[in-house]
Amino acid sequence: MNVKTVLILLVLALATIFALVCVLLTRGKGPSACQHQPPEQEDTDGGQSLVFADLSPEEMVQVVQYLQGNLGVRLVDASRAKPSDNCIASIDVQVPAKAEVLRFLDGAGARPPREALAVLYFGNQPEPNVTEYVVGPLPTPAYHRDVTVRRYGGPLPYHRRPVTGREYADINALVRQELRKAPRFLAACCQSDGTDLAILTTAPRGFQSGDRATWFVLFQNTPGTGYYLSPVGLEVLVEHRDLHVSHWQLRQVFYNGRYLASTQDLEDAFVTGMLEVIRLEKPQEAEAVLGSMRPRQEPASPGPLQYEPRGPRYSVKDNRVTFQGWSVTFGMNPNSGPRLFDIRYRGKRIIYELSLQEALALYGSNCPGGMSTRYLDGSFGIGRFAYELVRGLDCPYTATYVDRHYLVESETPKTNQNSLCIFEHDAAIPLRRHFSDSQSLYFGGLRRGVLVIRTISTLINYDYIWDFMFHGSGAVEVRVHATGYISSSFLHGRGTDYGNRVGPHTLGTMHLHHIHYKVDLDVDGQLNSLETQDMEYEVVQDPWSKQSTLERPYLRRTRLQTEEEAAFPLNAPLPRYLCFASPNPNRWGHRRSYRIQITSSAGEHLPVSSPMERAISWGRYQLAVTRRKEEEPSSTSIYNQNDPWTPTVAFADFINNETITNEDLVAWISVGFLHVPHAEDVPNTVTVGNSVGFLLRPYNYFDEDPSVDSPDGVYFSGEQDSGVCGTNPLSCLSSTAACVPQLPPFHYRGFLNLTLAPLPGGL
Repeated sequence: MNVKTVLILLVLALATIFALVCVLLTRGKGPSACQHQPPEQEDTDGGQSLVFADLSPEEMVQVVQYLQGNLGVRLVDASRAKPSDNCIASIDVQVPAKAEVLRFLDGAGARPPREALAVLYFGNQPEPNVTEYVVGPLPTPAYHRDVTVRRYGGPLPYHRRPVTGREYADINALVRQELRKAPRFLAACCQSDGTDLAILTTAPRGFQSGDRATWFVLFQNTPGTGYYLSPVGLEVLVEHRDLHVSHWQLRQVFYNGRYLASTQDLEDAFVTGMLEVIRLEKPQEAEAVLGSMRPRQEPASPGPLQYEPRGPRYSVKDNRVTFQGWSVTFGMNPNSGPRLFDIRYRGKRIIYELSLQEALALYGSNCPGGMSTRYLDGSFGIGRFAYELVRGLDCPYTATYVDRHYLVESETPKTNQNSLCIFEHDAAIPLRRHFSDSQSLYFGGLRRGVLVIRTISTLINYDYIWDFMFHGSGAVEVRVHATGYISSSFLHGRGTDYGNRVGPHTLGTMHLHHIHYKVDLDVDGQLNSLETQDMEYEVVQDPWSKQSTLERPYLRRTRLQTEEEAAFPLNAPLPRYLCFASPNPNRWGHRRSYRIQITSSAGEHLPVSSPMERAISWGRYQLAVTRRKEEEPSSTSIYNQNDPWTPTVAFADFINNETITNEDLVAWISVGFLHVPHAEDVPNTVTVGNSVGFLLRPYNYFDEDPSVDSPDGVYFSGEQDSGVCGTNPLSCLSSTAACVPQLPPFHYRGFLNLTLAPLPGGL
């Protein structure tokens, strides 16, 4: 062996040793570039965001124990409580007054005491009522105070309380008992003995204050499928106002266009041949059921997946997420759903509160259940029924998933695991870009990356996807998609006057979706005014020849002075530019502002002459701006559903001609759409085309587009080599992102807290 060969072998050996040392030194230092990593948990605000935090399960338990020992009455667990019992209906955080919070966040004020809001049903009282208590301080309660009269101007009548799961179960038992009186009819119409039919509630429950009588619609029920598309034509009216369940009764029966007094009358009419019966075949297999969501094709190769090449670029700590200048505090109200607080961009607060208020579904039909239904979903529980999200379908596989806790109709807290997700989303469209082909050659652009906070509520048949999105331009986008099952009626008579036929005996009933939000904007401070800008034409003589005239568009600016001026009726034209404006100017002398831009296609609002319209009077307006008041925390109430005729909260009363110039203002925004179900809504309504929302966009708030500081910007000139990493980061993707991500294992525990106990979606 010559010397040259020895040297070559020696060099190779040294190289091998060096490579092994490198491997050993780097082993265990962290995941590879494409491996999923949880976001960093940075505490950059010293825990200040916890002033808004939802209650922990431990805090809920402490409040329950305090109430059990300090109210002087026996409390029955709400899951077992009869209407004649006392029980804890719900416990949620009591968010402190805004002035207290801002003194703490922005000044030297003390942290406000942490408190809970407890709702109790007192059925075992000389005058049954609903009472609300503030309990504190947490974590060790020492006091409670009754805030019912202060919040609502008087006591809360007992009949306004939402229907509990136990009440539904007792109604279910009553209906089953009554169905036994019509065995031959049920066998003929539905091949059923009544025990295998699903029952769906409607609401409201009567025609005047104090009523508690509900139409229930019956459906064929095949396990594993959506029964909402399979009505059997039978509906029953149950009177359940009395505090004693034994006094409840079935008051009326409807079948295929006919009203009868009882199920016995229904049976007699069938036996004597006086009733036309539509015979329905019972599906033999779940796959054959109208509306089955079982896949009809074998799985194909997977589609594109979103992943972070170097891990998430946002961070989450407790109830706060930060991302490229954004800081957002998030939470969930068990009734009204998602709520965000203290939204800041580049350290400055833009929004104090952004929260969902209500979701209305108003139906039309020629069946009693359908024609009378006006669901106010807050009374059922928009936040409570936000279940675990399916990784990779509801949200990107590598999103951050957060548990939410609630205590409703129980003395034990429940947890919806992974029911809120946070992720960065590439919208697959440039935020801005330009290709210059004149004077000089260059390309400049910026990807449209957005931070998304999402949760999804299943409210009876519908699934609502709630999105809150934060853009690099300083804009906030709020959007809701509707999916899930349509509700249906049995097709009879002139049913197609109220929708489309979507099955052999199924009418997809027309309905209005109407969603309401609260937006407490603080644009460059709390004191804002409302300004509008729109275009008009003026006819002017051309100044250069004086021979002709032209129509010149000009900008008409207006500052609105009162709440009446700032209440814009539904479907009326909105000013094209409508802004919350600060007194402070930007560099160019314009008032720093945020523009409200609404995307909606809502149907007509319920006529104001309707006796229940005041309960949903927020729906009169696509936008209303009022002065912020602590005594007006929400545009609606969970008690409005069961007594819309004497609403506990009537939003119309918020608008009382007060000045809105240089005041702390709130925008109340309504979005929605008219849905006339059609064949393509089977099996499910798709999200495509079924989304509405609004944007809050900076308008002279900055001196230039703030996204110029984004690290995602791309620029290269015609003289540069765009394939060089130092010039163009996109050219580096082959080395930084071309790999197979190591995904976390799939887990789904969304059914852990579900039982067979009846819920509003079906008994």
